[in-house]
Amino acid sequence: MPRAIDHVVHASRDLGQQAAFYQRLGFTVGARNHPPWGTENHIIQFPDHFLELIGQGPGFKAPVDLDPHVFSFAGFVSDELARQEGVAMLALQTKDAAATRAEFKASGAGAFEPFHFERKGKKADGADSHVAFTLAFAHSKLMPHVGLFACQHHHPEDFYAPAQQVHPNGAVGVAGVVMVAENPSAHAEFLSAVTGQREMLATSMGIDLEVADEQSIEVLTRAAFIHRFGAAALGRDDAEPRIAACRIAVRDLSVAAEILQDNEIAAERVGQRLVVPPSAAFGAALAFEAVTE
Repeated sequence: MPRAIDHVVHASRDLGQQAAFYQRLGFTVGARNHPPWGTENHIIQFPDHFLELIGQGPGFKAPVDLDPHVFSFAGFVSDELARQEGVAMLALQTKDAAATRAEFKASGAGAFEPFHFERKGKKADGADSHVAFTLAFAHSKLMPHVGLFACQHHHPEDFYAPAQQVHPNGAVGVAGVVMVAENPSAHAEFLSAVTGQREMLATSMGIDLEVADEQSIEVLTRAAFIHRFGAAALGRDDAEPRIAACRIAVRDLSVAAEILQDNEIAAERVGQRLVVPPSAAFGAALAFEAVTE
């Protein structure tokens, strides 16, 4: 089975302002978390995946003397924020990170050591919680600024909270991410290995890998991206591949549109989508679209 999206990592240089912006977009934004490696984050939950808003905590210092066999999560985020804000990483779901890591290694997609971390805390009702994750990283020299990894949740019942999954804008999940590249087909083999999806739609516009029902990973040419999401959504015109847009599924596009208008957030209607440009959304285009019945 293909690996569905587990979470999308949207990096910014001002996490407080980014979290406030997502609240204005109509999302329920979780409390700030403080992982021990120096980054900080806020989580926006859906029933089995999430958006991670991430930034650098006070006094953050980029790691040095890195082991080439270990993928540095904090180091990658730090390097990307030194270049620009935006969607820096994409995590896919796995129930066995060790087995997924072995698949990545066998396919040449990545031979990094697994990364495990956990923390204890309190749920909203005061009960004890224990969340733990193991990550298996992949990397392509052809996509140096795209972080990809598989994420195993060891205690998902302690991580996900239904109350956090109700959003005023009617958002029900991430419909997909969209990358931009000069030659989309050059990345087909790597993305197939990472997602486990052996079938894909390939056209002159790019490639499309369906990783779950109504959820996909696309790589488009610049012209195709502009056609689908508008010129403002492209933002900077980098030569290297990057994750340019995150597609958000909502129950009723008119509800999302009203929230954007009320909060004076600029959005362009492009076909059946409302697209908030990267100039407003911390370096990433956010495309709202109605759930397909």
